[in-house]
Amino acid sequence: MTTSTTRPVPMTTVRSLAPEGFAANPARGRFNSTFFSVMGGYINWHLHKRKTKAFADLPPNVVELGSGVGANLRYLPAGAHLIAIEPNPYMHARLRRAARRHGVELQIRSVVGESIDLPDASAEAVISSLVLCTVSDPAAVLAEIRRILPPGGRFSFAEHVAAKPRTPTRWSQRILRRPWAWVFEGCSCERDLTSLIASAGFTSVDINPYRIHSPFVPFNTHIAGTAIA
Repeated sequence: MTTSTTRPVPMTTVRSLAPEGFAANPARGRFNSTFFSVMGGYINWHLHKRKTKAFADLPPNVVELGSGVGANLRYLPAGAHLIAIEPNPYMHARLRRAARRHGVELQIRSVVGESIDLPDASAEAVISSLVLCTVSDPAAVLAEIRRILPPGGRFSFAEHVAAKPRTPTRWSQRILRRPWAWVFEGCSCERDLTSLIASAGFTSVDINPYRIHSPFVPFNTHIAGTAIA
């Protein structure tokens, strides 16, 4: 696989307000920042094996969509440079502290995934986890990922998805979809991300479905893999 050697463009001033396309709610924003900080270890325990495979051998320069409080910093190589696409301002303080702990050079871009402020073919690799469920337009986000990757560039992901039809998990996703989305910043448990990624125009896609067993039943169906631009 070939990757770009172009260094990320310099950081611009991080906006203090949420960008267009993301409605920051102080109560939900603070709750989610605390929730993922407290529950991060538990969530990672369930996802660690698949993330380790999907995020193996990342280059030193990485763009991450929805970095949150820094759950994926542990998968970056030592001394990595991360551009974090994170529109939720309530995540930023914890993300910066986590980057310092992991020795990661961090730039935060307070923009939405549908409008990434990076040049074409400027990213060596893009990663995401538990993000494409929350964005307003996942197809547009995938198009932006392809735009900022050079030919042969890598998109690695670990996302949760809709369960198979007519299963108890699928029923729970349907029943809880409104309160779940309200609490978790628009998160949808009902997206067929497998089909979206497979049809996004990547030259090759490797997607592996799997299931975890947690009390958060709507969250238990997942995919992980890598797509090549």
